[in-house]
Amino acid sequence: MKFFILSLLSVGISMHVTAQTAPLAISSSNSKTNAKAPAVNSIKYPETKKTDSTTTYFGEVVHDPYRWLENDMSEATKEWVKRQNEVSFSYLNKIPFRDKIKKRLTELWNYEKFSAPFTEGEYTYFYKNDGLQNQSVLYRQIGSGLPEVFLDPNKFSADGTTSLAGIEFSKDGSYCAYQISEGGSDWRKVIVLDTKTKTKIGDTLFDVKFSGLSWRKNDGFYYSSYDKPKAGSQLSGMTQHHKLYYHKLGTPQSADKLVFGGDAQPRRYVGGSVTEDGNYLIISAANATYGNELYIKNLDNDTSSIRPIVTGFANEHDVVFSDNHFLFIVTNLDAPNRRLVAADIQNPTTDNWTPLINQTSSPLTVTACSGKLFAQYLEDAVSKVYQYNLEGKKERVVTLPGIGTAGGFSGKRTDKEIYFTFASYTNPTAIYKYDTTNGTSQLWKASNVKFNSADYESKQVFYISKDGTRVPMIITYKKGMQLNGKNPLMLYGYGGFNYSLTPSFSVSNLVFMENGGVYAAANIRGGGEYGDDWHNGGIQMHKQNVFDDFIAAAEYLIENKYTSHDYLAISGASNGGLLVGACMTQRPDLYKVCFPQVGVLDMLRYHKFTAGAGWAYDYGTADDNKAMFEYLKGYSPVHNVKPNCYPATMIITGDHDDRVVPAHSFKFAAALQDAQSKICTTPVIIRIETKAGHGAGKPTSMIIDEQADKWAFMLYNMNLTYKGQ
Repeated sequence: MKFFILSLLSVGISMHVTAQTAPLAISSSNSKTNAKAPAVNSIKYPETKKTDSTTTYFGEVVHDPYRWLENDMSEATKEWVKRQNEVSFSYLNKIPFRDKIKKRLTELWNYEKFSAPFTEGEYTYFYKNDGLQNQSVLYRQIGSGLPEVFLDPNKFSADGTTSLAGIEFSKDGSYCAYQISEGGSDWRKVIVLDTKTKTKIGDTLFDVKFSGLSWRKNDGFYYSSYDKPKAGSQLSGMTQHHKLYYHKLGTPQSADKLVFGGDAQPRRYVGGSVTEDGNYLIISAANATYGNELYIKNLDNDTSSIRPIVTGFANEHDVVFSDNHFLFIVTNLDAPNRRLVAADIQNPTTDNWTPLINQTSSPLTVTACSGKLFAQYLEDAVSKVYQYNLEGKKERVVTLPGIGTAGGFSGKRTDKEIYFTFASYTNPTAIYKYDTTNGTSQLWKASNVKFNSADYESKQVFYISKDGTRVPMIITYKKGMQLNGKNPLMLYGYGGFNYSLTPSFSVSNLVFMENGGVYAAANIRGGGEYGDDWHNGGIQMHKQNVFDDFIAAAEYLIENKYTSHDYLAISGASNGGLLVGACMTQRPDLYKVCFPQVGVLDMLRYHKFTAGAGWAYDYGTADDNKAMFEYLKGYSPVHNVKPNCYPATMIITGDHDDRVVPAHSFKFAAALQDAQSKICTTPVIIRIETKAGHGAGKPTSMIIDEQADKWAFMLYNMNLTYKGQ
């Protein structure tokens, strides 16, 4: 169980293409039909007041004139949001082809989408979206019988902004507990159902955050949460000490038993998971998004103590399976690319671990299902998968449909056939059925998106960063593209938290790709593409390497005439929003359009909000020491805005984002507007989605609107137009 708290926003980051073979439909400013982007002096930005707020760090006074925008519950901030949105949507409404892009996106999004099936008790469950439903619906059936709706999140709220955020079934499938998120918030409610009758059992649990759900037989389940911040700071208030609770069915939440964490065992992230046989509770505890402890408790004896397996936070350990009194643990202890070990439950400490799958030159993750182990490796950011038995013997290579990303290996211990997904930048996500006895696989469910992969190609290149590091990047485009420097190109990156940016496919970029656009994804340092060394090469006092890698990617694309300054856009979300903010303030000359989305943009105060203090392994904090303060201040986007002509910028955030609080984006927008409006003719707007959070659970209608606005803003400010199909 891992606590990747600063997650990648999954919406709108992947390349999207289509089967349409119409000629290039993006025109340059030479076209008579082109709508030239309006000068920024035609935009009257709302006045943002400045205050005298300051903080002194190691003797240096740092001014923070927009700190009042951190109070996201105040009437003044709400009024500022309202006025900014009026300006932003007034600008976007003037783009003549914006509605045409939205129409095309809606057409292409409208296809059936399925999940792999999974069995709980006598029922087989699966998710399905008819095409444009705001939320996918959970269905179930018995055998080959007719499916019935089990849970329809579209009925949770009238506008689709309340989503199903997770579900867990009891061992025999007779009960389930599911989480709902309102307005994209990380604070969740938990509801328990009798699955046979679909009737509610007991009271709703409130204020659950950063939590899995794990059943103890049919008696109840474990979950995690924090004390709710005081009134007035529900969205931005710090959450410090995570607590693991046990909820017994039929009892009120107030009677839930604290199992681990809280003031007695202060940890920022705590989670509990019951082993396959139901006999043991495994507890993972961490203080940051890297490094965790493991503990174990015998559930057959309520008076048994919680025993440590691994203490300290120097390494990461993830229990992926339990069998025959052994725990199967993926660890980077003495293995920066990770290895799999077996630990005897009776004596599970590290000196008694037995190696099963050794470290290789490629990063390893392991999934256990159908009584087998599936070792998944990243080789230059693409998947290789091998099947092992439970003794650690390699049985076969799992043949994949191509070069891309395999995932979602799922199935119960008794299943001989399991499912996995596969996708790439030129292959829509498909679901495959795999036979573990003979290693054969067959397509179970293909994507119905209108797309012909033969019309497109992905090319992996390697370029050299500022310090000589070799960095991979995948560039995808329609075949026949000319390298003339005139192609509109979207460069995407993330670069943090050991997250690997692997090939994927999503319809949100489809309009861009089918109209001659180029999509490039750079696998920069800070991610996990090459293991811990790659991650650690982009953290704390090495964070500038991340920005240098991304800048070098842009320079490579320009030098090799995939694009040019006039046609280059950059985008990133969450930690990737920081990436865009830092790169555009360091090299404003390099890009034409920038999209910092739900970004961490105030690096001196990020750790003062919600769970931000847990990101310190990657970032360090301004309170650590003078050197760390100066380093953070040196690249913090909010603190490096100067009077300059920055690229056309659309900042994107949600007013209910309680992970990366919207104050980051608010302050960055205010600073850019103040600095740029006096000297430059390019727009700086902020698009603030209401009743939306960090991205998870966002309804389809909101996603389509947002993506249409992004492509419209990008093309408009490149003096291009969209002709459509």
